[in-house]
Amino acid sequence: MARTFDFEELKKLAFEARDLSYSPYSKFRVGACLVDDQGTFFQGANVENAAYAGLCAERTALVKAITSAPGYARKFKAIAITADISDPIAPCGSCRQFLREFSTDLVFYMFRADGSYVEKTLGDLLPMSFGPESLES
Repeated sequence: MARTFDFEELKKLAFEARDLSYSPYSKFRVGACLVDDQGTFFQGANVENAAYAGLCAERTALVKAITSAPGYARKFKAIAITADISDPIAPCGSCRQFLREFSTDLVFYMFRADGSYVEKTLGDLLPMSFGPESLES
């Protein structure tokens, strides 16, 4: 897939976002960076609380993007996700569905701690998905 955004910047910002994680309970730091069709980057980090109902980095980045320009129909191109583990970090099911609401062709770059990554599409991670058009009659 031809990239229309700065991949190295996306990667750098995702790793930087990991350092912003508030994860005092699990100690599992996750960072994410989402890029839209205008080349604008949105960082997110996981945020935990004492009741253990945390917010994932991917959703944090998406909420930041959506609330930065209310009413603007953003089209998202890619998301990079990082953690401190040797396996590629994959988004949870809730994040996959949350991101699906705003993009059907999002590309996921799931990084290992060493900087190597696995690339997958939203269709790979959420086949036969349910989205806004599913509610149209």
